[in-house]
Amino acid sequence: MALTAKQQLFLALALAFPFFQVAICGDPDITSDFLVPAGTNATQLDGQFFTYTGMRPLITSDPPTTFTATKATMAEFPALNGQSVSYAVLQYPAGSVNPPHTHPRAAELLFLTYGTLEVGFVDTTNKLFTQRLQAGDMFVFPKGLVHYQFNYNEKDFAIAISAFGSAAAGTVSVPSAVFTTGIDDEILAKSFKTDDATIQKLKAGLAPNA
Repeated sequence: MALTAKQQLFLALALAFPFFQVAICGDPDITSDFLVPAGTNATQLDGQFFTYTGMRPLITSDPPTTFTATKATMAEFPALNGQSVSYAVLQYPAGSVNPPHTHPRAAELLFLTYGTLEVGFVDTTNKLFTQRLQAGDMFVFPKGLVHYQFNYNEKDFAIAISAFGSAAAGTVSVPSAVFTTGIDDEILAKSFKTDDATIQKLKAGLAPNA
């Protein structure tokens, strides 16, 4: 029996829906060479628009005393909008950690330029993949999976550069997302099979001034 026009429409939408989901998972394709910020005259753009100088202080500054990520995303560098790429320079003092987190919109390709790191991620079967890196090594964290980096050297810092396949990869810190967003203590205590007092200690430890 032939499908009616309405049935054909619903069938087409049903078949297209998975592709729509895929399309919105990453940066949208653009139909021009680059995107010009609203209110900007494209004819007045020059090389300065495509240049980002925000990393210059890293060249002369001392290593930080806590883990620091210096980002170049479309928020800091508007020329990246539509280009599906961004960067971060990651600095790890001796013994510091970049806590478990995810990037919901991009994979991360980490290049260790100085020092040593232990890195790892957990896949959707809860299998942990870990590796110890030396300077010159690269490691990829698949898109959306929980991962971390740890400078296990107690005497020296480490520096890495991370590239992302999105101009706005996003970061969701697991400790902060779980313990600093107002989820009820009872729910967390049941989820982690502990008591309210333990949950409150964890929350206190993650407070901004802790």
